[in-house]
Amino acid sequence: MASTRKKVEPANKVPRLQLANAIRALAMDAVEAANSGHPGMPMGMADIAEVLWNDYLRHSPGNPLWFDRDRFVLSNGHGSMLLYALAYLTGYPLSIEEIKNFRQLGYRTAGHPERDLEIGIETTTGPLGQGLANAIGMALAEKLLAARFNYPEYEIVDHNTYVFLGDGCLMEGISHEACSLAGALGLGKLIAVYDDNGISIDGETVGWFQDDTPKRFESYGWHVMDNVDGHNPEEIKLAIKAARSVQSHPSLICCKTIIGWGAPNKQGTADTHGAALGEEEVAATRENIGWSHAPFVIPEEIKAAWDFRRGGRALEAEWKKRFERYRSKYPDMAKEFERRMERRLPDHWNELAEECLQTVVAEGCDMATRKASARALDAFAPHLPEMVGGSADLTGSNNTFHSGSKVVTDHNEEGNYVHFGVREFGMAAILNGLSLHGGFIPYGGTFLVFSDYARNGLRMAALMRAQTIFVLTHDSIGLGEDGPTHQPVEHIASLRAMPNMHLWRPADDVETAVAWKAAIERADGPTSLILTRQGVPHLSRTSDQVKSIERGGYIYLTSEGDPELTLLATGSELALAISAARLLIGQGRRVRVVSMPCVEVFEEQPVDYKDHILPSAGKRLAIEAGASCSWWRYVSGGGDVIGIDRFGQSAPAKALFENYGFNVESVVSAASRLMSG
Repeated sequence: MASTRKKVEPANKVPRLQLANAIRALAMDAVEAANSGHPGMPMGMADIAEVLWNDYLRHSPGNPLWFDRDRFVLSNGHGSMLLYALAYLTGYPLSIEEIKNFRQLGYRTAGHPERDLEIGIETTTGPLGQGLANAIGMALAEKLLAARFNYPEYEIVDHNTYVFLGDGCLMEGISHEACSLAGALGLGKLIAVYDDNGISIDGETVGWFQDDTPKRFESYGWHVMDNVDGHNPEEIKLAIKAARSVQSHPSLICCKTIIGWGAPNKQGTADTHGAALGEEEVAATRENIGWSHAPFVIPEEIKAAWDFRRGGRALEAEWKKRFERYRSKYPDMAKEFERRMERRLPDHWNELAEECLQTVVAEGCDMATRKASARALDAFAPHLPEMVGGSADLTGSNNTFHSGSKVVTDHNEEGNYVHFGVREFGMAAILNGLSLHGGFIPYGGTFLVFSDYARNGLRMAALMRAQTIFVLTHDSIGLGEDGPTHQPVEHIASLRAMPNMHLWRPADDVETAVAWKAAIERADGPTSLILTRQGVPHLSRTSDQVKSIERGGYIYLTSEGDPELTLLATGSELALAISAARLLIGQGRRVRVVSMPCVEVFEEQPVDYKDHILPSAGKRLAIEAGASCSWWRYVSGGGDVIGIDRFGQSAPAKALFENYGFNVESVVSAASRLMSG
C-alpha cells in the first residue's frame, strides 16, 4: 500500500528553474575548475532532480543513517556533480570547498560517486548499469524487511528506492539481467528515471541504440511512463506521483531531456558529455539561464529553499514516534529489527557458532566441499534470519538451498531464497544492493568459472567493502567431463589479486564450516568461498588446529626439527600434500604441511605467527590446481609450485589430476628434487 505520509515542503518559495539552475551552475563550475568531468548529465537532469528531491524524496541530511529514508542511486555515475550538488544544497556535511576541489586528491568529490553515507551516497557507481542493479537489491531488501517486520498500522519499513539511469546503463547487459528479475519479483517501490537524451560519448546513439525501451520494460512487467518532458516540472511531478501509486510493479519514467541544457552552443551534443564546457561557453550559459552569480556562489535564498535539514528531522521524528509505538506493542520484534539494522550478530553468537562448528567436527565425513557448504549453512542459518541467498540457476549444483530456505516470489515476500536465473552479473550486483541497504547478509552461488561474468560485481563489492558472500563451486579441473570451458584455471589467482576480497578455499568439511563462520563475521568486506565438485576426505585435527583455521594458514603436519621442506596447499590438494609428506617423513625427511585456506587472512596475522608457520629454514613447495602465479611470493629462494598454467581438458576428474601431475608420485619427486638441490 502506498505511503500516505507527506514530505515536508521547503519553507522558502523560489522558482523551480532557479533551484535547478543552482545544480547546473555548481556542475559546470566544478568541472571547469577540474578541467575534467561530465557536466552534460547534471545539467540535463537538474529539473528532474529538483522535483524529486524537493517534492518526494524522504531523507534526513542531519542523520543520513536514518533507516527508513528513501534510497537514491545515481546509476549514470559519471554525472556525479548532480549528486554532490544535491548533497551540498540540501544540507549534508559536504562543504563548498569539496565541490571546488572536484576530482582532486584527498577530497570526497571523486570523479564517480563513492559510497559515503555521511553525505548521502548509498553506493559506488561508475561502471554503468550496476547502480541500477544495486537499486533493485535495495528495493528487494525493503520488500523483504517490510514483510518480516511490518504489522497493520505499525509500518516501520516503508520507503521507496529511486534510481537515475542513462542510455549507457540500458546498453550494458546487466540492465537486462537485473530489470528482468525486478519485474518478475514485482518490486513496486522501485522507481527508475531514464535520462533519455540520445547522446553518449561517441555522439548520437541512434546509430547504435535503437531499442524500444518502453516496450522492453513493459515486457519485463514494469509500469512504464513514456515521453515525459524532463524539463517540465509539472510533468515530472505527475509522473513520479503516478509511479508511487503503483505498488505491484517497478516503474520506469522515460524523461526526454537535452544533455547540457542551458549551454547555448553545446547543449544536445556529445561536447557536453565528458569534458568541461570551456570558459566562453560557461559565461554564455550563465547569461542564457539568467545566473549572474560568481563561480561556486549560491545565493542565500536559494540555499535556504534547498536546505532540508529541518524537514528531514521532522520526518525522522515522526518515524521515531511510530517506532516507539511499535516497540511498545512488539518489543521482541523491535529489538530484532534494531539488531539487524545495526549489523550486529545475535546475542551469544560466539557460543552458537562454536557449537555449530563442534557439531561439524564431531560428525566429520568425506564429502565435496560444496556439500559441506550446505551442511554449514544448515548449521548457521537457523540462528541468522538476516541471511538471504540464492543461485544463478545452479541451486542443485551450488548447494545454496539449505533446510530453512524459502523461495522469494512476487507473491511470497517472506522468503529468504532468490532464484536469480542465468544472471551471474545481475545476481552479484543485486546482492551488493541487499548488503548496502542493511538488514541482510546476502550470499549467492554460481560456478567459479562464471565469476568472470560476475567479476565487476565482485570487484565493486570489494571496492565498497560490502558484506557479500559469493559461493563459487566446481573450483578446478576436478569438475571433470564438462571440459575447459567450465574448468577454472586462472580464477583463484585473479580473485586473490583483488584488494579487500577474502578468498577461502577450504580443504574439507571442517575448513568449510570455518570459512562460512569467517564470512558471516566479516562485516567490512566480501568473501568468496571456493568449493569442490568432487568429494574430498575429512581430515582429523586437534582442537588447536581447528581454532587455527580461522587465522588463514596453520600447520597441519610437521616432523621433528626445522623442516627441510614445507608443503603449502589449499582445497582438494591438502590431502595430496599430507599423503606425500607422510611418505617423505617415512623416508627420514623433515617435512611440514601448511594448510592455507585464506591467504588474505593469513597475511593479516602478526609477523611472529607467520614466521612460525612458514619458517625461513628449508625449501617450499606450493600445490594448487590452478594458476601458479599467486604462490611464487611464498616459495621464492629456490622453491617451486605445482599448479596449472594451461587450460583443462574434457575427461573424468581422476584422469585429469593424474595427467596434470596432481598425484603423490609427482609431489614426492618435486619435493625430493628441491631438497637435494
